[in-house]
Amino acid sequence: MISEEIVHVNGHPQKLVVFLHGYIDSAPALDRRLQPLLDNLPDSAVHIPQAPEICEILDNKRQWYSMHRFDPDDARKYVPTMEECASIYNRMGLGLAEAFAYLNPYLEDRLSDYGLEHQDLYLCGFSQGAMVAIYASLMQEEQIGGCVSFSGIITPHGYLLKHAKSKPDILLIHGDEDNLVRPESQMFTMRHLQTIGCNVQTYVVPGGQHRVTEDGLIQAASFINHKIIKKIAI
Repeated sequence: MISEEIVHVNGHPQKLVVFLHGYIDSAPALDRRLQPLLDNLPDSAVHIPQAPEICEILDNKRQWYSMHRFDPDDARKYVPTMEECASIYNRMGLGLAEAFAYLNPYLEDRLSDYGLEHQDLYLCGFSQGAMVAIYASLMQEEQIGGCVSFSGIITPHGYLLKHAKSKPDILLIHGDEDNLVRPESQMFTMRHLQTIGCNVQTYVVPGGQHRVTEDGLIQAASFINHKIIKKIAI
């Protein structure tokens, strides 16, 4: 169960933004990096949940699921081709399914707290959190407002191509010098999401490594706000 979170409320929330931290990370550590996003989301509630699993690498950090369970040698970082890398990520379906099983009730409860609908929900995530955000967005029974992935990858792509229940709009943000989740993951993810039927936007962080950057956060805020403006205009 998710029992810890950091919450920011700005104005009268018309949208719920849930931002998932990465692997070997935590909600407080992520929160310190999100000010450019928080400054540009009017009338919103931003929730940063803490993953309930203690990290297998550092016991003062958290994880949404074990990476070493599926890739004990971290081979995904070193194999020579994107195809080999994606094949390793594709093994992680059980971990994603388990994370979704405890994340989804949390999302439903937070929507209920604000009296909002699924179309008002925006799932964001960094690294492993981005993988969980993409998976959870695609597996929703009702389509959410959108998803923003920072340095993520679609996984398990084989399963999601067959079993995705929803096709939300998605923004993929990735540094072109990412040293942990290789930059080619952005185009790999875009192609598979488009096959599912998602409308996909991309933003490349020039010189960006494996981190959340100010320009990326501003792009994310613009993506979310544009969706809100468009919905109101309709």
